[in-house]
Amino acid sequence: MAIRQGLLALLSQGPRYGYQLRAEFEASTGATWPLNIGQVYTTLSRLERDGLVAPGEQDDQGRVVYTITEAGLAEMERWFSTPVAQSDRPRDELVIKLAMAVAASADVRPIIQAQRTTTMRALQALTRAKRAGTEGADGAAQRLVLDSMIFHAEAEQRWLDHCEAVLTASPQTQERQR
Repeated sequence: MAIRQGLLALLSQGPRYGYQLRAEFEASTGATWPLNIGQVYTTLSRLERDGLVAPGEQDDQGRVVYTITEAGLAEMERWFSTPVAQSDRPRDELVIKLAMAVAASADVRPIIQAQRTTTMRALQALTRAKRAGTEGADGAAQRLVLDSMIFHAEAEQRWLDHCEAVLTASPQTQERQR
């Protein structure tokens, strides 16, 4: 997850302290990727170390307001202009689970069915959230996040159907069913 660059993007809109960054990050993503406040401050410390943000003075409540630096703006622009490669995305645990189940000669059908049910429930919840609407300045960002998650869930359902068809046609699967 691009927390580092996400915080830079938020700071490009003006100075903020950690709790503001956390709230705005979660609002922008429709709270689909909650952040631990410790993670925010650890990331801010690293950004400061790397010269991408500068801390201001503490306010009367002890909060430090951070400002993006020129180097931080350049880093954010680099991130925005660089496509995300498939190889840069985390490993898909479901793919690994099914591959290992096949390699272990396990019955994959209940695994696929359990995942299909879970994915369908998630798809329904995402669709309800999208129908509920998104308002305010973060509405468009939230909608994009929800749309992406819906498309991923739909693609997962199609992929599970494909897995089932491939495994049903597999000679090893046919022999195990006898």
